[in-house]
Amino acid sequence: MNALGRLVGFFCLVCYSVFAHAVSEISISAAHVEHEMGDAKDIALKVRLHQPNPNVTLHAAVKPAKSNAQSKPEDWMQFDLACDLPKRLNAVEVRCINGRLKGTRVDLPFDLEINRLFSRHQLDLNAVLHLKGGSFSDEAGLHAAEKLNGALTLALKRETLGWQWQTSLDWKTGEVFWQPFYIESGGHTVVANGTLKDDMLHVDHAHLKINRVGELDADGVMRLTDAKLLDLNATLPKLNLSAAYPLLFKPLLGNTAFNNATIEGDAALALKIKNAELQSFALKLNHVDIVDINNKFAFYQLNANIPWSYEASNPVQLSYDHGSLLNLPLGKTEVNAEVNRFSLTAPNIRLPLLDGALSLSNVSAARIRDEWYWHLSAKLEPISMSDFTTQLKLPRMLGKASAEIPLVTYSGGVLTTDGSVVLHVFNGTATVTQLTMHTPLGIAPKLNAEIVLRNLDLGELTRTFSFGAIEGKLDGDIKALELQNWKPVTFDASVQSSPGKYPKKISQRAVENISALGGSGAAAAVQRSFLRFFEQFNYGKMGLSCRLRNDICEMGGVESTPHGYIIVKGSGIPAITVMGYNQTVGWSELLARVKRVTDGNSKAVVK
Repeated sequence: MNALGRLVGFFCLVCYSVFAHAVSEISISAAHVEHEMGDAKDIALKVRLHQPNPNVTLHAAVKPAKSNAQSKPEDWMQFDLACDLPKRLNAVEVRCINGRLKGTRVDLPFDLEINRLFSRHQLDLNAVLHLKGGSFSDEAGLHAAEKLNGALTLALKRETLGWQWQTSLDWKTGEVFWQPFYIESGGHTVVANGTLKDDMLHVDHAHLKINRVGELDADGVMRLTDAKLLDLNATLPKLNLSAAYPLLFKPLLGNTAFNNATIEGDAALALKIKNAELQSFALKLNHVDIVDINNKFAFYQLNANIPWSYEASNPVQLSYDHGSLLNLPLGKTEVNAEVNRFSLTAPNIRLPLLDGALSLSNVSAARIRDEWYWHLSAKLEPISMSDFTTQLKLPRMLGKASAEIPLVTYSGGVLTTDGSVVLHVFNGTATVTQLTMHTPLGIAPKLNAEIVLRNLDLGELTRTFSFGAIEGKLDGDIKALELQNWKPVTFDASVQSSPGKYPKKISQRAVENISALGGSGAAAAVQRSFLRFFEQFNYGKMGLSCRLRNDICEMGGVESTPHGYIIVKGSGIPAITVMGYNQTVGWSELLARVKRVTDGNSKAVVK
């Protein structure tokens, strides 16, 4: 600021000398001037007193200071300024039109109005800069602007304790990209005032208005040497979330599950920073609707009161009227918790889901060294499998599903379960162990698990999937399961009839469908022989396996043969054995076969 004062003082001294001594023209030139803020070269300053329009012109090549000593030709920018001087000695108004700063990546045309320079022999500046269609960009493409139009007003006065300043910015039109934000139109304003002493910028009051988004009032202190915000008090009484989300929030959520949503409603925020540390904030959400465009989640009439303080614990309330998660309907929910500095606890949270609920207990979360850690216990109250599968667009299943998870933990972006997740389905059990999820809220979550199926009722199972009738029980093991973005990439899976004595029957339709999965042969034999007169057959055991690697499934059955494998091994009268011949098949092709079977369109193919 001292350098600016000397420069303005020198300019005024020149003007005073011109008027006082009736000099008709003064020319000043310099080959090179260096300063800590930047360099200038080829400087040409001319002051002309020819009446009736005295004026001053300045031409120079300038470049900002850089850490490296080597400068490139494109670093230099041409600066041009032409100003009309006041015709009277006691007048200080200066009008500069068609000024310009132009370089390889910068073009800033401007007008400048200087309304006041001195008061009582002290610098007392009042000036307005009008930007006229400016543009700029950087080499990396991270910052750019086009067609910028606006006005910047600055008032600067020397005081005993430093500099007193006032400023206002009226951004009228133009678009700006400032990684990661893109603002495509103007209509934004800032009004602020404060003091500057050494490198400390004190803002006594600032009012920011973002067009269609909201208005913010703030005061604080910033250290200019490192642009560090030391103190801040800010209030934003009403934030329009539908306008704020695409402009301010979405650019920061690119790698999360919340980066592709629509939001309606209002929010309010109060924030306090002291000694460069967050001291408190209070966030309120009022009748907010948030819907993921890809139908992953939706929450309607969301209300929240979330206060936080570094010094004290505070209660947190959150509720929503209804919603959905992965197309599963969520009922009206209220959540009450307590936040204490960087930790959150809630004894019980009940989330209504379909005709049941997901109950969470002993919820505890903490932020340690910029990472979130949390744990909880969960219980799935019985829900209708018919409603569950219908909502997920899966084949309709009957019965109820329930589960208990002793402990769920989240650490470093990884979710794990301690113990087993037990589901009661098809009159049997499905037990999930070693369940882990990486970035569960990211755009490409990864899941690993081991699954054990025991004593599933084949009658219910085959009726559910329109597979043809099979009587019996089924066991299964899915090991080394890995899903990426909810699609399987690796597993070792096998299903086989459960051990023990029970009726074991298989219909001719089921034989045809199994043949369609494992290859042709058995169904053709049925169609060509007296066995076609039987509607069902006896079997001793059955099984099918798939080892998935690199999108290829290596298939097997209950026994291997020189030309394939046995899927169904007959026993008793009438009996039938079903063979499989395709020992490797593409995963997408296998899924297509399953779909044709469950759609009821599969027929055995004789080759």
